[in-house]
Amino acid sequence: MRARLFAALPLAAALSASAPAAPAGTLVVLNKSDASAWLVDPETGARLASVPTGDGPHEADVTPDGKLAVVTNYGSKAPGSTLTLIDLVKGTAAGTIDLGEHRRPHGVQVLPDGRRAVVTAEASQSLLVVDVVERKVLSAIPTGEKVSHMVAVSPDGKTAFVSSIGSGSVVSIDLGKGERTKTVRTGEGAEGIAVTPDGREVWVGNRASDTLVVLDAATLEARRTIPCPQFPIRLEISPDGATLLASNARSGDVAVFDTKAGTELRRVKMPMAAATTEGRLFSDRFGKSPVPIGLLVPPVGKVAYVANSNADAVVVFDLATGQILRTLPTGAEPDGLAWTPVRPAPR
Repeated sequence: MRARLFAALPLAAALSASAPAAPAGTLVVLNKSDASAWLVDPETGARLASVPTGDGPHEADVTPDGKLAVVTNYGSKAPGSTLTLIDLVKGTAAGTIDLGEHRRPHGVQVLPDGRRAVVTAEASQSLLVVDVVERKVLSAIPTGEKVSHMVAVSPDGKTAFVSSIGSGSVVSIDLGKGERTKTVRTGEGAEGIAVTPDGREVWVGNRASDTLVVLDAATLEARRTIPCPQFPIRLEISPDGATLLASNARSGDVAVFDTKAGTELRRVKMPMAAATTEGRLFSDRFGKSPVPIGLLVPPVGKVAYVANSNADAVVVFDLATGQILRTLPTGAEPDGLAWTPVRPAPR
């Protein structure tokens, strides 16, 4: 049984009277090594439900009504080829979608209609459009790029942007036509990606180049390049569009940027060391770094959640000040995070 960090977690920082409380809702945490999704009370860290997934769950997204989560089962040694559906009202598994020939599903985003989701399939070098009601793949749109890993969708649901680690690129895809419109190189190891709420910019994290590149969403022309050491692996933009977070796996911190000015405001150091690195995805790269990966800012936008993959914990901090508010225990190797306003039924 893999060691846990629960007993070693530091006490939450003393909270000031002005520190924001956790918003009402439920945090969805994917535990890669446990093949599970935990539904967690965002304030207390209490586990409300544990739902089995396929092997190596990496990313999740939730339908607009908050009732259904879609989880990508990436696999571990053997490539995964399924999605797990979670009923967030009941707190139970709702079914599995077989992706057929498509392997290594990773990034996922539910489209505004709540019926379809787009999913990257690394081994197929494709973006899949999946009907989560009929539970079938509707189409596979080739990216033509290597290791197409993450996806972000424009607010109107018409355009998908796919980052490809192996090619160091971003592809824009017209979801109405089902075809690529443009490909640009952004930097070595392009991975984390996020679209601003106004739909005008696409931010890309190039983990091997230690940079962020800001693209014009309409043209994919680069507007600016911003340094971001070390190993920026995920990006998250606050609901008001004013702040961008980048989790830095090697340095064990989260960088907070002003999106308008393009300047780094602060670094939030994760307050723990790795629980264990044995058998973990980044065991040979980052030493005792907690390896922050998954990021989430809930709709109210006052706190941020950070999944620390090598530390079996989610850290919560005040988005305005960087003050660490609390630390929540998780299963083994937490990665993808999602949010729902729904509270699962007591079990």
